[in-house]
Amino acid sequence: MDLEARSLQPSMKATLLAKLREYKTDLNNLKNEVKRITSANVNLTARDELLELGRADSLAVSNDQKGRLLMSTERLNQSSDRIKESRKTLLDTEELGVSILQDLHLQRQSLLHAHKSLHGVDDNISKSKKILAAMSKRMSRNKWIVGSLMTALVLAIILILYFKLTH
Repeated sequence: MDLEARSLQPSMKATLLAKLREYKTDLNNLKNEVKRITSANVNLTARDELLELGRADSLAVSNDQKGRLLMSTERLNQSSDRIKESRKTLLDTEELGVSILQDLHLQRQSLLHAHKSLHGVDDNISKSKKILAAMSKRMSRNKWIVGSLMTALVLAIILILYFKLTH
């Protein structure tokens, strides 16, 4: 025990070495009393003193055990409180996570709907471009036709006037 106590941290070392010295003195006292009682001069007073010391030691040990038990109970209660707080935090975090997942799901649905709408708009724009291109071709063709007709009419008028004036 002495070697174990010396190898510990300085904060615990001093208290344990003090307890160890106390235990050693108690052990030496008990050895001396055992020698005295076992010797030839055994008397009742020595026996009574030994019994009283034993009761006092058992009371001290009992009080020491009660103290350790109270400390252990307090630590256990503190640990239980920390576990309850951790569990509450866990439940709150889980609830927040579920809420976030629901929001993300709704946002995903909105994005998918917007994506479909954009594809529909894109298709409509493509159709509109084709229609406008066809209209532009028709308009250009119609301009050529009208221009050709106007040229033909002008030529016809010129021919008619030429024949009328020459005849």
